[in-house]
Amino acid sequence: MRRLYARWMYDWDARLNSVSTNRVLRPFEWGLEWTRQWPAAMRLPQNGHDPHGYLKLLNQAGLADSDEFFGYRTPSNFVLEGNRLRFTSPVNTPYRENNTVHGQWFPAAGKSSEKPGRRRVAAVVLPHWNASAQQHGALCAGMAKLGINALRVSLPYHDFRMPAELERADYAVSSNIGRTLDATRQAVIDTRCCVDWLEQQGFESIGIVGTSLGSCYAYLASVHDQRLKVNVFAHCSTYFADVVWEGLSTQHIRQGLEQAVTLDQLREAWNVISPPNYVERYARLGKKPLFLYARYDTTFPTRFSEQVIAKARELGFEHRAVAMPCGHYSLGEAPFKFMAGYHIVNHLKRNL
Repeated sequence: MRRLYARWMYDWDARLNSVSTNRVLRPFEWGLEWTRQWPAAMRLPQNGHDPHGYLKLLNQAGLADSDEFFGYRTPSNFVLEGNRLRFTSPVNTPYRENNTVHGQWFPAAGKSSEKPGRRRVAAVVLPHWNASAQQHGALCAGMAKLGINALRVSLPYHDFRMPAELERADYAVSSNIGRTLDATRQAVIDTRCCVDWLEQQGFESIGIVGTSLGSCYAYLASVHDQRLKVNVFAHCSTYFADVVWEGLSTQHIRQGLEQAVTLDQLREAWNVISPPNYVERYARLGKKPLFLYARYDTTFPTRFSEQVIAKARELGFEHRAVAMPCGHYSLGEAPFKFMAGYHIVNHLKRNL
């Protein structure tokens, strides 16, 4: 029965993955022009023609001082109109749409969260790759009903931030090495800016919920921001490069990449955005994480998620792990989305 169930789950995820018929195979690019605004690039201009060697050097510099790499100045133009937060991203890109960050605000229902003596709590919610503007809204609404203010943030190159030339959020993760790095840096910085805004509104306890690509962004943000005390990582994994190389939904990206780089070279080129390089630091921060992963995941291969949990146990830091009996895409389907929602909200309610 277990084998039959696993086969059913793998087949279901494959069918859900095949629904997207507009994936584009883009050519490989080093994308060094996307590194020009990084602090280390200003100190270490390229010398000679070795793009991989230069990216490796910038990654090493970024890892040596990741607080600088993910550093920023708090925006001064936060505007909340109705339930939409907008501000200018500290990371400037060639795309006007992408340079404005959009957040959908779900204030906690009722007056219970405003009682004297009760801490004001909120959570930043980072959706999955290629999420539409409506997705994760139901989770945020559920959080708000249960007393947790929620801010759903549009990721770089997604929904409201998507350049007109795109149908998918291809510029967030692609076979352009430098642009993928820059998009991840921007996502982390934009997330921390959202924490700044929440803090300005008087919120005292702030958590973060990230799903899939949003989970990677949330982890990097939490490592670099002590204010994010309570974390939920839905679909956790290891090296950025390994997920892109092996994941079912990124095979078209691998086709573009493997024309020019090996997996080892790709790891070196994307080291500064890979969670394993920060795990010892994370272990020392006293966070309260929930690692939620799928037993039959072929997009964030399950063995990678299990390596994350094993490392947490090895380092002995406080954490909770939940293995969902589904796949990557089917986590967003009934009944698994309701089960995941319960675990997410329960963890936030207990710890914020």
